[in-house]
Amino acid sequence: MSAIGKLPLGWQWTDFPSVATIASNLVDPSDHGSKPHIAPDHIERNTGRLLAYRTIREDKVTSPKHHFRPGQLLYSKIRPYLNKCVRITFTGLCSADIYPLDSHINPDYLLAYILSDDFVTSVVSAAGSRTVLPKVNQEQLAEVQVPVAPEREQQRIVEALDSYLSRLDSAVASLQKVQTKLKAYRASVLKAAVEGRLVPTEAEIARREGRDYEPASVLLARILKERRRRWEEAELARMKKAGKPPKDDAWKTKYQEPEAPDTSKLPLLPEGWCWASVDQLTDGGRRLAYGVLVPGEDLAGGVPFIRVGDLRDGTVDTTELKYIARSVADQFPRTYVMGGEVLISLVGTIGRTAIVPRSLAGANVARAVGMFPSTSMASERWIEIWFRSPSTRAELDGKAHEVARKTLNLEDVRIAAVAIPPRTEQERIVSEVEDLDSVALAQESSVVSNLQRLARLRQSILKWAFEGKLVDQDPNDEPAEELLARIRAERAAAPMTKTRGRKAKSS
Repeated sequence: MSAIGKLPLGWQWTDFPSVATIASNLVDPSDHGSKPHIAPDHIERNTGRLLAYRTIREDKVTSPKHHFRPGQLLYSKIRPYLNKCVRITFTGLCSADIYPLDSHINPDYLLAYILSDDFVTSVVSAAGSRTVLPKVNQEQLAEVQVPVAPEREQQRIVEALDSYLSRLDSAVASLQKVQTKLKAYRASVLKAAVEGRLVPTEAEIARREGRDYEPASVLLARILKERRRRWEEAELARMKKAGKPPKDDAWKTKYQEPEAPDTSKLPLLPEGWCWASVDQLTDGGRRLAYGVLVPGEDLAGGVPFIRVGDLRDGTVDTTELKYIARSVADQFPRTYVMGGEVLISLVGTIGRTAIVPRSLAGANVARAVGMFPSTSMASERWIEIWFRSPSTRAELDGKAHEVARKTLNLEDVRIAAVAIPPRTEQERIVSEVEDLDSVALAQESSVVSNLQRLARLRQSILKWAFEGKLVDQDPNDEPAEELLARIRAERAAAPMTKTRGRKAKSS
């Protein structure tokens, strides 16, 4: 139940069913193919705005949906903490996870209260956390209390909120445009970097200075030679540990040369660059791999565990890092990290990347994260930038398949092509990307902080409104008690209407 606070003179607390009726009206969608289809994802959080939607036919809807009409509120009962409600102006069908509401008081007043933190807190408390995706049912919603102002004051509050919140929304929209431009700018920097347009190429500089330079093809030959040496070193150590030291060099024939990429359909590269596969760029002693399938519970003092959500713009965010039992991590020894490895997400959001910091040496990774032990002879940051670039992410996303969640096969990463510049050019590109990115990230952080402040201001305005502090009270207004009594009388006198379609469940 809502926490009941003191209200201004003439106001009154009442339960939710006294001010709104849930208009359950499930119908067969096959009879409404051209009508709009509204689901919880089509309602923006916190703002009461409707996002882009499609028709019943376009969404291929087959299960029963609620029929709604203009003037009703559509309230998402699933995950109520997401705070989704909108006043609708047309006829259509909505998800069974949405309650169509008939408001018996000013609908914009009720909508504003539903979008307030006080209402959300009350609903979340009533719904509890009985499931991973909690819902609020009709009985729980009935426990929530609503502060009702006199009818004329409701209208004054709605008008004041419209004035305040419209200006606030304009400020939010301006910041969101800046945010979009900053993201586009960062993407353009990455695009220029991987296309060899961000800094002068090593070939250009060498010509200008009248000197030679090492092209990437020569670097790749050295990488492959070192890769084989590292493999032989690791294989020899393995055989000796097993008590089977080699008697001759025949064991060396087991080495498999990494597969080079098929360059016939790849774009031309800047002068001095060459193509390599991810497999060619591994360090030889370890292979590309994914990690722990079932990590178990979070364990204080356990092994640091890197998940997809921890990969943020090329870095590992350690603020919400999980820790798992050593016995679990030891079942996946290939993905223990030493620092410097490139990580790439393989499930869900494809292509999120990060470089493992040296401070996380000894950590392990999730099954949804590919661990790429890149050669020390190429810049691991350059390789990470290559995979973070929009074109590479789009290519990998296109190769992913979807069952329950979008998934990228490790083999697709292993054979993926990477453009390699000369080593000194890699370092210049990395330095320039990091410099430009740091400036953009600082600006993005400032935008995010301002958006958070505006979100808090929105809730402060709503709080003032429902404490009676946003507009003046008029002693001549009809008290809310009389308004509610009239609503009860009108509802009691109204003829019972038969609900069309199937009867809706209460949860």
